[in-house]
Amino acid sequence: MKPDAAPSTLLVFGGGWLGQAAAREAVRRGGRAVLTSRDPARRAALTAAGFEPIDPADAAALDRAVAGAGAILITAPPECDGCPGLKRLIPAVTRTGAFPDWIGYVSSTAVYGDRGGGWSFEDDPLNAASLEGARRVRAERDWLDAGQGMGLTVQIFRLPALYGPGRSPLDRLRDGTARIVRKPGQVFNRIHVDDAVAGLFASIARPRPGAAYTLCDDEPAPADVVMEGAADRLGLPHPPEIDLDDPSVSEAMRRFYRDSKRLSNARAKAELGWRPRYPTWREGLEAMLGAESPARSGSEPPRGER
Repeated sequence: MKPDAAPSTLLVFGGGWLGQAAAREAVRRGGRAVLTSRDPARRAALTAAGFEPIDPADAAALDRAVAGAGAILITAPPECDGCPGLKRLIPAVTRTGAFPDWIGYVSSTAVYGDRGGGWSFEDDPLNAASLEGARRVRAERDWLDAGQGMGLTVQIFRLPALYGPGRSPLDRLRDGTARIVRKPGQVFNRIHVDDAVAGLFASIARPRPGAAYTLCDDEPAPADVVMEGAADRLGLPHPPEIDLDDPSVSEAMRRFYRDSKRLSNARAKAELGWRPRYPTWREGLEAMLGAESPARSGSEPPRGER
């Protein structure tokens, strides 16, 4: 498949933010996209947005989607008993005799666990420090086992925190929900949603069965540095500082601060020919500001939604 091509039909198991971004890219490249959602209201919203949604519990509809898909992307998070995509899709592949060109499972860099600020690479032992990370480890293994056993081209994509329009420090600063937690030595990577999607399509063009890729930016940075930099760019005061054990800190945020590591994207660059369009958080935030109307890109922007 050519580097800028797309499968004729992309089936996305999980119609969330990343899944919709991948679907839009498939359509932009001249393909067709089908997304799953168990929620009737979400399916209605997906239809209104111009997508083709299906209920994953509808076996007949899922069989038709699997049979017609050139590529399948799984973005739904794992549950306590495994990956819901695996439980639905593998039986559908078996029933229909389908043989998609590419299957991509979106995992998390939580599988690496805490590295004490050190570097993490795809071939490192996985040492998840959270229940959610452990579930990702299991889902990765199950997908790779299924791919090997059935002769399917399965690839794993480990993503750090995603950000993009509507979901970024800029939005949290504007709506007043931004907080700063300082933890000396703590570093993370991030990835703009558009760069994540570009990495997925680069893999579709250059599939490698069984490969795992870390898709991230080029610069690990502390969360407080990013938040303060975003506030300075907007001309807003730095948000209040709170302790990690403050009751207002969510359990998801505590998990986020549990690990400290630097992520390498060298394999994705070397094997997929992929480069992040936004190599650091600075370029990513600047691009979002540049895409806004002049009224919203001033020093005192109005409050908005996350």
